[in-house]
Amino acid sequence: MNLEISALKYLDEIKNENFTVEEFISKTIEHIKKIDGNLHAFLSINEKAIQQAKEIDRKIKSKEKIGKCMGMPLSIKDNICVKDTKTTCASKMLEDFISPYDATVIKNLKSEDAIIIGKTNLDEFAMGLTTEFSAFGPSKNPWNTDYVPGGSSGGSAVSVSALECIASLGSDTGGSVRNPASFCSTVGFKPTYGLISRYGLISYSNSIEQIGPLTRTVEDTAFLLNIIAGQDPMDNTTIDNKGENYLKNLDAGIDGKKIGVISEMTKNVDKEVSSATKNAIVQFEKLGAKIEEISLDMIDYSVASYYTITATEAGSNLARYDNLRYGYDFDLEGYEFNSYISKARKNFGPEVTRRMILGGFVPSAGHAGKYFLKALKVKNKLTAEINEAFTKVDLLISPTVPILPFKFGEKIDDPVALFLIDFNTVTANLTGKPAISVPFEISNGLPIGIQIHANTLQDKLVLQAAHALEKTTNLPGVSI
Repeated sequence: MNLEISALKYLDEIKNENFTVEEFISKTIEHIKKIDGNLHAFLSINEKAIQQAKEIDRKIKSKEKIGKCMGMPLSIKDNICVKDTKTTCASKMLEDFISPYDATVIKNLKSEDAIIIGKTNLDEFAMGLTTEFSAFGPSKNPWNTDYVPGGSSGGSAVSVSALECIASLGSDTGGSVRNPASFCSTVGFKPTYGLISRYGLISYSNSIEQIGPLTRTVEDTAFLLNIIAGQDPMDNTTIDNKGENYLKNLDAGIDGKKIGVISEMTKNVDKEVSSATKNAIVQFEKLGAKIEEISLDMIDYSVASYYTITATEAGSNLARYDNLRYGYDFDLEGYEFNSYISKARKNFGPEVTRRMILGGFVPSAGHAGKYFLKALKVKNKLTAEINEAFTKVDLLISPTVPILPFKFGEKIDDPVALFLIDFNTVTANLTGKPAISVPFEISNGLPIGIQIHANTLQDKLVLQAAHALEKTTNLPGVSI
């Protein structure tokens, strides 16, 4: 039994009775116990997983109706609510919080007989790019454990790359699915804003964040999208995707498509990343695409705009953590209201504290026009620019991350250097466009991903282009 199989291959094996769900889940849990002490992808494991697997095997054997996932093990980023399970956001503030309900995406997956194998590590409250800001310790890159796995969905990417699950769900606010996907050599997809319900996702920045899959293949991403995409009455930002089947015609190819190479995103990149991008362009041309360079002037201001907007929304969202409704055991005696809340928030880590302080400052009286409102103008102008670009080309490409994975501690004391790692990914979030990171090369033992953007609700086109590029590669799996 091979744990290094795709979701669709897993379904074939189960249908052909080559192994049972219980056998696969048991082997997966054994594998997690063997390697995760070193990698730290998981914050918690589902202790009922084998029992759930037995029940699905019983349904299969008795020819009862069975869901599309047929017991495949999926990991979930620990800022997405799973009923009766800890949802910590990798923060001491929520260390003992048990979710009373399922997020809509979890409800959809459970209805299709997916098994949630465990909750994965992240930067605290999804604020970070390396998973170094988890209150429970960092996850490690399975390609080289001296290196960061990316973030904030680092644990999710590690769990998929290291064969600890078949696929995972993360959240992407400025690249938090695509960044670790690139660093860990998995597929990472950020959908059109509103395509997937955010109900049950603990909010960081409501106006731009999205739940997205991390998988081993583009086909697996399309499979999961068929289950979790669509309108949700619990989230009024969701949109009607008209029942789109993302697997249908996935292999349509990109012959004749016009692809723009975003010039601002190909400057100031590592030489290995630059080389990989040029090689990807050659492959796209071989696939029949027409390539041209596209310039988006507002991209130079995108990171500043992104961090101003997200810090403002984070400051508002995290105001609820006053230790009265959520929190930990901390005696009320001896404090008045404001001093108690201030003291209780000592359990926030440094990155969350930094962004909350920034989020209180930039929209405040006397500063809002200089910072927050200006950031919104950049967002609007960037959206107009990228909409104009999509009147000329069908797709846009760039490196996912401008640099290779780096060692732990290299950038943790330089917030600006960390923020600039998001340079290529924040545009998709600010504009609400779909974008995907596809594993493309391995350089010096470290992965490099290529990013593909498309216009609003052109998620299927993104997947078709990514699938076409993926078929040109033959990358090794990680050696565990």
